[in-house]
Amino acid sequence: MKGTKMFHKCFFVLTVLAFQNMWSQSVFGKWKTVDDRSGATKAIVEIYRENGLLQARIIDILEKGKKNALCTKCKGKFKNQPVLGMKIFQNLVKNDKDEYKGTDMLDPEHGMTFRGKLWLHPEDMDKLMVRGYLAFLYRTQTWHRVKEE
Repeated sequence: MKGTKMFHKCFFVLTVLAFQNMWSQSVFGKWKTVDDRSGATKAIVEIYRENGLLQARIIDILEKGKKNALCTKCKGKFKNQPVLGMKIFQNLVKNDKDEYKGTDMLDPEHGMTFRGKLWLHPEDMDKLMVRGYLAFLYRTQTWHRVKEE
């Protein structure tokens, strides 16, 4: 009887810990960007919360020869600014579907700002789905969580 109670307690604790890890996954953290057309790894983006809203900035450029790239195609305050350190998502808001949506998602490679959304892949919490809209057309990239070691 004692062994059975101990087994149930251990099983319960392990189950809670396993689910806690699943529940604790969020979009916040560091992500490796992957181009949806070429499959090339581009950069590391840090997604963080500021004033209750989602923000993201480029913290490392992985493409050879692009470490010192400038946003030459950008307009306004981003024109000819370094891509490294650039804030590419600003003020995205979480909805009731666990998606973050906004109108200020910058693609520094093309110098364009899109409305878009992002969400965790439902079957793999280490994949982030990032979608940008241009009118009724859209593109979706899958980014990969950077594991802290």
